[in-house]
Amino acid sequence: MIALIINSGIGSRMGELTKNEPKCMTKLFNGETILERQLKQLVYFGIKKVIVTTGYLEDKIINHCNSLDLPIDIKFVKNEKFRETNYIYSVECAKEYLDDDIVFMHGDLVFEDSVLKQLLHNEKSCMAVSSTTPLPEKDFKAVIKNGRIDKVGVNFFDDALTAQPLYKILREDWNKWLNKISEFCKDGNDKVYAENAFNEISDKCVIYPLDVKDSLCEEIDNANDLERVVEKLKLMPQKTVYMAFSTDIILPAHISIINKASRFGRLIVGILSEAEVIRYKKFSRIKFEERKMMFANISNISEVVVQNTLSYKENILTYKPDIVVHGDNWVQGPQAHIRAEVVELLAEYGGKLIEFPYTKDENYQEIEEQLRNRLSIPDIRRGRLKKILRTKNLARVIEAHSGITGLIAEETIVHKDGKNLQFDAMWISSLCDSTVKGKPDIELVDYTSRLKTIDEIMEVTTKPIILDGDTGGKIEHFSYLVRTLERIGVSAIIIEDKVGLKKNSLFGTDVVQTQDTIENFSQKIIAGKLAQKTKDFMIIARIESLILEKGMDDALERAFAFTKAGADGIMIHSRKKDPSEIFEFVAKFREQDSDTPIVVVPTSFNTVTEDEFEQAGVNIVIYANQLIRSGIPAMKKVAETILYNQRAKEADDLCMPIKEILSLIKE
Repeated sequence: MIALIINSGIGSRMGELTKNEPKCMTKLFNGETILERQLKQLVYFGIKKVIVTTGYLEDKIINHCNSLDLPIDIKFVKNEKFRETNYIYSVECAKEYLDDDIVFMHGDLVFEDSVLKQLLHNEKSCMAVSSTTPLPEKDFKAVIKNGRIDKVGVNFFDDALTAQPLYKILREDWNKWLNKISEFCKDGNDKVYAENAFNEISDKCVIYPLDVKDSLCEEIDNANDLERVVEKLKLMPQKTVYMAFSTDIILPAHISIINKASRFGRLIVGILSEAEVIRYKKFSRIKFEERKMMFANISNISEVVVQNTLSYKENILTYKPDIVVHGDNWVQGPQAHIRAEVVELLAEYGGKLIEFPYTKDENYQEIEEQLRNRLSIPDIRRGRLKKILRTKNLARVIEAHSGITGLIAEETIVHKDGKNLQFDAMWISSLCDSTVKGKPDIELVDYTSRLKTIDEIMEVTTKPIILDGDTGGKIEHFSYLVRTLERIGVSAIIIEDKVGLKKNSLFGTDVVQTQDTIENFSQKIIAGKLAQKTKDFMIIARIESLILEKGMDDALERAFAFTKAGADGIMIHSRKKDPSEIFEFVAKFREQDSDTPIVVVPTSFNTVTEDEFEQAGVNIVIYANQLIRSGIPAMKKVAETILYNQRAKEADDLCMPIKEILSLIKE
């Protein structure tokens, strides 16, 4: 559907108001012009294309429309003979652009949204009339016969209703009217109304009256009309507009879209919560209150509220905005499901989504890249795990054992229930690090090699790293290890309370494993804490009591002793598929300690969901070896397939395209 707005005339009846401005640019109130109001209403109801005829002060009309920067395609068509013709000739000038259903209006017409809504929803060609407004002397009336409009003009009074030049004309009817308009103009009959042409073919061009009764729908021909319409507009409720932001840097592009949104009504801005920013953008540079204050200081914003999730649902249901404004960059891609939900929610009560074309701001992209690079700096990366634990109830961690698996941990995002789900940190496992090197998990891979793995992962990622420190080694050595890890930007180390040659815990009592004494392990924790240079680094004590079947009391005694020694977290482990002893430990620990983070590695008890862990009081869930366990069978299968077929073709279906792999790697 195309909208046609007639703005060619001089508007001399407005006197001084149109001496230097076209009539369509007459200000109503709050600085809004008649034309601006019309265009915004068309945008609101989803009209994408508008033809604006011009004549008098053409440049001002064009500049005004362009300054509005609305998401609508406007074509300007000049009536070069605007001083000696009527608007019938303006329509003739624009006819090549009007091959569609048409919304046709004069540029001095002011109407409320409900009028345009009724017009657009009408399945037939129709014209706005009023059965409750007294017939005017000098303005349009529509003669109604057999339920249809028979004539439109100034001089008809019998069987007539007050009419306004606001139409919706179906293409079939419009083409008939347009052909007659062309005949009139070809014959030089171009000083009359376009309705004069309609009156000759009203039996063929079928237009029905749309009775808007007392709803506002009036032309502004003089100063009195303007005063009356403005008073009516002031009594109408202002639209509520909603936008959401996750940014913590306000750039000109943000100010621009805020200005555009505020033109539609009272603007409420939702600021993504700190926890959700971390989920959505992987990092947050400033606190929520600082971001909120930043937006609150922008004059065009009426209210700033928190948006707790990436989904708009909670705030749409709370504030019931008439309009949600967003860039069109979410039509496809990661946020398409969020957009679909917004459209569905707005449709329930008649709200509208208005999307402005998204323009990439090179400065913003450059700043984002600079800030992303800063996140990999050791001092910045190291403190992010503690920040995540302060802002989220549960941190989700997955193992990485190489640069490419680090990128998988960094970049993998899943969209579910209005949320972006991603991993908060990476776990550098001694098991995986040993396995990828083809060596047994008995602390055979020394820390020189393990630090190299960390460096490879850090070089291409930004997320926090938790290191599997096995037993931590001797107390004297552990202090130096802590300083090294802290210096390079590792966020935490988890050490287990065992001594001697390390064996994987999942062997349990099948192999001889010796648990360290509480006193000795506490001294190791104390030494590590004393070696720290910052408060960011975390030492997490892993308790093996349940693995070694030493009982719940022993596990709890150790947990409280280790936290007293300074441990920043407790990891409780079990090799049972039944998670009951894990939940029992968490419950009993939380009775005395509600703050110290609890870590679990649900390799055996893998049916438990993250929500269940969170409700129980767990703070970190580590998926400790799934990437390497999934990769080895896949590679083995490919190798067997190549051997069996003696070529690589059959293996292709088992392999990710190399292009997709390379897309993970940033240049």
